[in-house]
Amino acid sequence: MKHLTDMVDQHKRGHSNGIYAVCSAHPLVLEAAIRHAHAQRSPLLVEATSNQVDQFGGYTGMTPADFHRFVCQLAASLGFPASQLIFGGDHLGPNRWQHLPAEQAMAHADALITSYVSAGFKKIHLDCSMSCKGDPVPLTDAIVAGRAARLARIAEATCREQWGVADLVYVIGTEVPVPGGAHDALIELAVTAPDAARATLEAHRYALAQEGLNAIWPRIIGLVVQPGVEFDHAHVCDYQPHKAVALKETIAGYETLVFEAHSTDYQTPQALRQLVNDHFAILKVGPALTFALREALFSLAAIEEELLPAKASSGLRHVLEDVMRDRPEYWQSHYRGDGNAQRLARGYSYSDRVRYYWPDSQIDDACERLVRNLANDPIPLPLISQYLPMQYSNVRAGALKPTPRELIIDHIQDILRQYHTACAGVTTQRA
Repeated sequence: MKHLTDMVDQHKRGHSNGIYAVCSAHPLVLEAAIRHAHAQRSPLLVEATSNQVDQFGGYTGMTPADFHRFVCQLAASLGFPASQLIFGGDHLGPNRWQHLPAEQAMAHADALITSYVSAGFKKIHLDCSMSCKGDPVPLTDAIVAGRAARLARIAEATCREQWGVADLVYVIGTEVPVPGGAHDALIELAVTAPDAARATLEAHRYALAQEGLNAIWPRIIGLVVQPGVEFDHAHVCDYQPHKAVALKETIAGYETLVFEAHSTDYQTPQALRQLVNDHFAILKVGPALTFALREALFSLAAIEEELLPAKASSGLRHVLEDVMRDRPEYWQSHYRGDGNAQRLARGYSYSDRVRYYWPDSQIDDACERLVRNLANDPIPLPLISQYLPMQYSNVRAGALKPTPRELIIDHIQDILRQYHTACAGVTTQRA
């Protein structure tokens, strides 16, 4: 994992650099990310979460091996070198099985780690911060670290057996934001206290030593803490650097460690850059990318309604709403309020629970029909200006083809460009 260790080494030497992780399984998001990285001649870190991808298929229906193979094939089709792809596993631990007693949940986590490492994932986020059935709430650092060390031991053994060398890198941390954003309305977040960060690190150092894993400490490159960034359904807690001054100084005493910032979605470009400057050198982004995908598709659906009679249209908005109402399991526990409030949240929430529904066959068919309908004839430029004004500027400048697929890709890349600039500190080239 030389790309990542080199990044950390440069950052620790005083360079204001970092890397962002694309946390999405959607084909168009991944294509946008691969094409963007290809244009920048930069490595691409792609991460799968334990909700998306697990040994049983996750909500995407893909195992780690399936996901790895899918991304590699997509990259090859786009001419992106396999050597520039980095695969990470996010929130690997008992997250999916919190309803089970701890030992049963951890047994599933053991198999989860084995499946990820066997498939070729090299950046492993060990997240055992969640309480299982019968556990104390919250868990102590010692329990979390002990379970993480158990998973690290399995990961190391699997990597040596499968790949002949133990070359994994790890991210640890007990103050881990909820995957996909907060469930409830946010007012203000407490930044992790420096003493808490140090206690987490020392608890993990001790637990790893107990497992005979002292040698892997230099390969623990990231610590997840709370820098004060998060989002809920309609609000974003913006990064406030002055609140994290003491925290950012904590990491200086650890030669091979930077912070990893979760839930950085929807932060301003300036905030992203400041996070990297403050040693949050690994930035995670996921919902913001599928949010941008949804924005582009909704905009194209509005253009379609202007151009075609209802009977010829894809009806994407209606199909999506019908499927989400018929299958509420991915949004019902998140979106509260009356019927109208829930309707708005289903379509527009920052939490972007829509992302769980794109693989549905009815919705996928509607998306494909939408793209086909708008690919038959040139989209009138005034309609692109009305519904996708940023892409309109790029089309008028001759930098973007006004086809449905290219408009979608470019809209997603608007977000990726912000992250690349924050991590590289340079102006990006258009893909």
